[in-house]
Amino acid sequence: MPDVLVLVDHDGKRVRRTTHELLAAARRLGDPAAVVVGTPGTAARLREDLARHGATSVYAAESPEADRFLATPAVDALELAAGDASPAAVLVSATTEGREVAGRLAARLDAGLLIDVSGVDPSGVVTQVVFGGSYTVRAQVTHGMPVMALRPGSFEPQERPELPEERQLALPPVDPAASARVTARRAAPGGDRPALTEADVVVSGGRGVGGADGFKVVEELADALGGAVGASRAAVDAGYYPHQYQVGQTGKSVSPQLYIALGISGAIQHLAGMQTSKTIVAVNKDPEAPILGLADFGVVGDLFAVAPVLTQEMAARRAGR
Repeated sequence: MPDVLVLVDHDGKRVRRTTHELLAAARRLGDPAAVVVGTPGTAARLREDLARHGATSVYAAESPEADRFLATPAVDALELAAGDASPAAVLVSATTEGREVAGRLAARLDAGLLIDVSGVDPSGVVTQVVFGGSYTVRAQVTHGMPVMALRPGSFEPQERPELPEERQLALPPVDPAASARVTARRAAPGGDRPALTEADVVVSGGRGVGGADGFKVVEELADALGGAVGASRAAVDAGYYPHQYQVGQTGKSVSPQLYIALGISGAIQHLAGMQTSKTIVAVNKDPEAPILGLADFGVVGDLFAVAPVLTQEMAARRAGR
């Protein structure tokens, strides 16, 4: 079977769940070939995890400056790997950086580009969220090699051990004048909660939370469920919660097993980032709130009355284990 290139999302020591999802999706199209971009030694640290999740080959694109620039080293690595393997497709995660990598790579290779892919079948036809989440369509690349940005949470990771072949890629020097340089890194405050795009449960708050202090109710329910905290754009713009937790078209796209929306009306901008969640629960005082029409379970009521009861119930159930 042909190779399918997968750009590995990692922190230098750990492969992120989104990469496991990409490897599972890649198996529907061919043999998953993981492309690791990082400083020397990164691929060796990640190889065992990648092999366990089905990578049949691992490309090591390593350079001392690989982590000093945004996007460009990844685009260079995928271009080199594509020239070596003639893959059936290239898969990246539809994160902010992943979308940029996908777009730039498609332009370099004169390839077809598919963004926000939530399903893939063996023929190469994909399910895609378009126009800000207004429509879900089926699409297929008709020119060149498909470059796909897959929505996090849309595919279930699977362990399928392999003995991957190791391949080396020599990254070219990056032109500092034509690339964004990383000048500093700071860890995002998140405590022990899972990353937003990797969580099985996401609890989000909106303008209805009323302020930054009101997000304590959101956090307590998320912690009781072992989930991540999200926020609507309205809540972020109002200063209730940091931007890195924003869910929506201009924030992060999520597709958890359970999404709970507290005090979120359901503007299309927000729905675009979470409507592929497996189960959606919404709590809102307005019976006409658009999100109630999308939700699998809707509660018309005060979130400050409903959410604490849910939190207490989950705590009681955990204590009774």
